[in-house]
Amino acid sequence: MNKIRQPAVAGMFYPADPGRLRGMVNEFLDTAVPPPTPLNPKAIIAPHAGYIYSGPIAGSAFNPWQGQMENVTRVVLIGPAHTMAITGVAGVSTGAFRTPLGDILVDVVEMERLRPLPQVQIHDGAHSREHCLEVMLPFLQLLAPQMKIVPLVVGQSYGREVAEVLQTLWGGPETRIVISSDLSHYYDYATAQRLDAATAQAIETLQPDNLGSESACGRIPIQGLLYQAQVQGLQAHTVDLRNSGDTAGTKDRVVGYGAFLFA
Repeated sequence: MNKIRQPAVAGMFYPADPGRLRGMVNEFLDTAVPPPTPLNPKAIIAPHAGYIYSGPIAGSAFNPWQGQMENVTRVVLIGPAHTMAITGVAGVSTGAFRTPLGDILVDVVEMERLRPLPQVQIHDGAHSREHCLEVMLPFLQLLAPQMKIVPLVVGQSYGREVAEVLQTLWGGPETRIVISSDLSHYYDYATAQRLDAATAQAIETLQPDNLGSESACGRIPIQGLLYQAQVQGLQAHTVDLRNSGDTAGTKDRVVGYGAFLFA
């Protein structure tokens, strides 16, 4: 467990220089779209593209946790596997994840608790080049430097399987959940707005079966959270819904991003 997972996308998706990275993340948090009412969410959904594209929306997802994380010791991170075809949910045997801001310990006790679940495997290769969790880490390092993480990527799976993982790891006020997902991919601006609004509606109403393959790359992790939110009696709130055409790209072929809070 002394192995460290090295950064895969530092200098590409986000700055490799610690000072620039810290400044950029703080700016995203400080300029975020605030929730309509103060919330301390148990779980969030945040986008995972390069920071120039999705960073402002990620800032809106993480913003409510500012000043709320002093007692948080564990963050469960779940996102879709982009770089390797896998079945089920992949955890890690590594002891820490490294970013330019330092190392984040893996909660090895909680990772071990998942081993009896048949849909969970330990697969370091599924994480070695994966960006969807890595880009979340600098936000968490600034908000909760004391936390450990339970990093998981999802391949061919089902929402109910992810919900079972979340139920196992749900914990109490010491635990927070981050689902990493972008929304629609490579439609024109107007089509993306329509699709992403429908996705936001499905999330807000906790309707996992209303999410289709075009809704989000992290559809299965999102479905898992929606099932578990139903069980836990959480409400979902959309705080930011934009796309790359609003941030740093053209409007002819965009990727959608949303910030959602569960409290």
